[in-house]
Amino acid sequence: MFKSVGLVARFDRKRAVRLVEDLADRLSKNGLDVYLEDTLAQKTEARWKTLPLDGMKTDLIVTVGGDGTILRACLSLPKPEPPILAVNMGIRGFLTEVEPGRVFDAVDRCLKGEYTTEKCMKLAANADNTAFPDALNEIVVTHDEPAKLLYLRILKAGEPILNCQADSLLVSTQTGSTGYSLSAGGPVLDPGVDAFVLTPVCPLTDFRPIVFPADSRLTIQALKPRKMLILIDGQYTRTISSRIPSVTITRSKHETSFIRFREDFYHRLKSRLMFKATE
Repeated sequence: MFKSVGLVARFDRKRAVRLVEDLADRLSKNGLDVYLEDTLAQKTEARWKTLPLDGMKTDLIVTVGGDGTILRACLSLPKPEPPILAVNMGIRGFLTEVEPGRVFDAVDRCLKGEYTTEKCMKLAANADNTAFPDALNEIVVTHDEPAKLLYLRILKAGEPILNCQADSLLVSTQTGSTGYSLSAGGPVLDPGVDAFVLTPVCPLTDFRPIVFPADSRLTIQALKPRKMLILIDGQYTRTISSRIPSVTITRSKHETSFIRFREDFYHRLKSRLMFKATE
């Protein structure tokens, strides 16, 4: 089923790099074409082929790291994205599927087709006729200087619906609802809820998170100051400055697919994020 695989890892951890080398050996012995992210080129043996993330057109991606490694990969991978098997070498690893000790068994199961896929919605952002990379977690609209207040107008389908004074606004997917948005007081969205959530960060007025249908078109305008900083998945930034700077956010036509075995969303929620596991 899989003929080629791309390996992506956090390159600041020797253990992650060693595991990538071991994975490359295992996958090559199974007859797959193996490519390493080019950032690993100076940290691994020279016999492995390398590719930049935006050129990694493989059948499968294996990430070794935490959620940040996954988000970095999803931001740049060619579209449509190949499915991702995520190995946890991060602090929390909410999006990951397997621990390092189980990775070879997980790879063997992938090659046998013994898995399911979880498809996750992404968000598209556009400003000044420029499309930004899609977000798996969230799009943050904020000031380009720390601790500065933004005066914002929110439009749905071109019609003004709310004004807001806050440090930032987050527009989060179901996946992202368990991240920054949750820390800012937003709700957790069940993956079956076809929606995204707008969450303010430190609002000056009584402004609560709002859940919108996934087919909504939201536009956020900066009334004061006349510029805003766009931050996508904590990885990509762009400053917008104009008479009334604005960004329009919609559902992306692309998705991210994760390889899953037995664990489901609520198991990850209980064991890694917010609840104590029940007996």
